[in-house]
Amino acid sequence: CQGWQRQMNSDLTIQGILERTIGRIVGYNVELNGSGRTDAGVHALGQSSSLVLKGQVDIREFMADLNRSLPEDIKVAKIELMRNGFHARYNARGKRYEYYLDTREKPDVFTRRYSFHYPYELDINAMRKAAECLLGTHEFDTFTDQKDPEKSTRRTIKEIRIEQEGDKTRLVFIGDGFLYHMVRRLTGTLLEVGRGERSP
Repeated sequence: CQGWQRQMNSDLTIQGILERTIGRIVGYNVELNGSGRTDAGVHALGQSSSLVLKGQVDIREFMADLNRSLPEDIKVAKIELMRNGFHARYNARGKRYEYYLDTREKPDVFTRRYSFHYPYELDINAMRKAAECLLGTHEFDTFTDQKDPEKSTRRTIKEIRIEQEGDKTRLVFIGDGFLYHMVRRLTGTLLEVGRGERSP
């Protein structure tokens, strides 16, 4: 897939596939709003989205029809009725991103599609020390490709966890929201610290 967001030049986005599939089931076009966007190659375990239907549906039957019609790499895990005005993005209370790193010389054949192969020894303690500096509310303009000067680059990071188990490292970022490419850039910076290229 080409990430979450519907695109004019591709039919292979999660949002586009879901909208077309739901539209076929209900018999009219729908607009699906995601709580956030994921790029191509990023997997969402708990992406929330919202849409407005013209009438009531049997939730269990609707979900069963939907999952039968979706490709095998997209699954709807839960559907809930919400009060009018609910919007998955604007009502989101926070977001969580996880990066999985494989630091072995040759990537693990079982997890290579779901982790970043980074065959270097990392100083995890230095990375944790640098991560502490990123916690709290800051201007994160240097950690984004966002170009619109009208949009705020102020965000709050509540937690960064760096967990290591053998040759696998997991970075967990929890905050009120993240800018375009922000988590990717934070991860890259922490990796530079881990390799001694940058001080905490």
